[in-house]
Amino acid sequence: MALAVVAWMGPGAVGLRGQSPSPDAEPAGSAAALVKTAGKPSVVRVNVTSQAWDFVRPWGKRPPLSKRAVGVVLKGQRVLVTGELVANANYVELETPDGAVKVPASIEAVDYESNLALLKAEDGGFLKGFAPASVEKAVAGDGLSVFQLENTGTVLSTRCVLSTVEVGRYPFDDAPLLLYRTTVPLQFRDSGFTLPVFKDGALAGMVMRYDNGTKSAELVPAPVIEHFLKDASDGRYEGFPRVGMSYSNMRDPQFRRYAGIPEGVQGGVYVTDVLRGGPAELAGLKAGDVVLQVAGHPVDHDGNYADPVFGRLSITHLIGRHFSGERLVFTVLRNRERMEIPIEVKPRSARQQVVEPYVVDRAPAFYLLGGLLFQELSRQYLKEWGPEWTKKAPEEFLYIDRHQAELYPEGDRKVVVLTGVLPSESTIGYESLAQIVLEKINGKPIRRVSDIPAALAQSKDGMHRIDFDSDPGTIYMDAAAVAAGDEELRRNYGIRVLNRIE
Repeated sequence: MALAVVAWMGPGAVGLRGQSPSPDAEPAGSAAALVKTAGKPSVVRVNVTSQAWDFVRPWGKRPPLSKRAVGVVLKGQRVLVTGELVANANYVELETPDGAVKVPASIEAVDYESNLALLKAEDGGFLKGFAPASVEKAVAGDGLSVFQLENTGTVLSTRCVLSTVEVGRYPFDDAPLLLYRTTVPLQFRDSGFTLPVFKDGALAGMVMRYDNGTKSAELVPAPVIEHFLKDASDGRYEGFPRVGMSYSNMRDPQFRRYAGIPEGVQGGVYVTDVLRGGPAELAGLKAGDVVLQVAGHPVDHDGNYADPVFGRLSITHLIGRHFSGERLVFTVLRNRERMEIPIEVKPRSARQQVVEPYVVDRAPAFYLLGGLLFQELSRQYLKEWGPEWTKKAPEEFLYIDRHQAELYPEGDRKVVVLTGVLPSESTIGYESLAQIVLEKINGKPIRRVSDIPAALAQSKDGMHRIDFDSDPGTIYMDAAAVAAGDEELRRNYGIRVLNRIE
């Protein structure tokens, strides 16, 4: 499914500053009553100082960034915010709506795939006067209220109507999860980094993306929030499960005959690939199988099922409703024979992927060899090309990111790339090299940055041979000169460490 290009809530919301108040905005009054029982309103301010690593110069960090948001108080004296808010956080603080009291907080659970995080105040008494909000599903056509906070602590509510419920891509992991869409005219507030959305006093979702031009908002919906909270309740958060398969639709009657689907059998999708070592492969599902049902739900020829609450939705949501370790029975057609395959669904860690979808809350691995900067390819690095990185980043890298499962079916590796060159005595003539894939050093295949030191120990005749997958193909560096120039690199470029290896 194609998504419109939108700005993430936060830095992208700056464009809202200076707009006149929305005609649908309500100060205090009825808005505050929506989230108030016997105590204070169930929203608090959240202040975060974060500092992301610089993927162009991976030995250092970017300047600190201050973020302000609105968090929702839930049962157990926890505060819910978006994962984006706390990414690379150095300090997290909770603040009463009127700004009178501030306390430090810690991150109890965070899932960048679903873009959610749960905070806990270090002062156990800070949230005792707040009435916890409940979480409630919304369906298309329901009235919603987006909450912001004035500097005075007044709750500002902007009304809208939920327009659609569908499976879409989330910002960090590009993961397909359920999301809500609505159109709402929002004006900027200091608390615009996380905006809770309520339905009749219950939390219905969290704004995760907002397009100021079209006034369209995408929300993390209540079902995703409920799954996150239940998973995190035992202190061992595992994440949303997957089966590890890709499929294509089966609208074409000729394709259906080729696949051996009998006359009168409706629906079904064609399995095009299964992830090596993934739940589907381990259970025995194969490319070429036709999935007819998942957990007793018939699958149509587009890969949708009839959800009892939201109507037609992708089976991705059906799978994601479950938890790690649960078994789902897939009814498939193979060689014209019907069979049932139980699949134990499991989450897939971002760090297990060849090209990681995000590298957050940890430093990137890198190696400086005489001024040649090697890193492991990640989508976090590709995003250094800006909001339009899918168009501006190197085409080869984009291709690797998109087709990594087919290109590297063995998994258990990374793609190491030369991302730049620092001028030095060892790199004379190589200054223009960049954005090429490293294959070998001294004849040893390089599958991750941590392979480099052992490969360097295998130099021949005092020379390092470095092989790339494209022009210039092979270059040579004097091993002694490289080692002798390390201190000069540190001094000239102010670099404390010349490599970081996990």
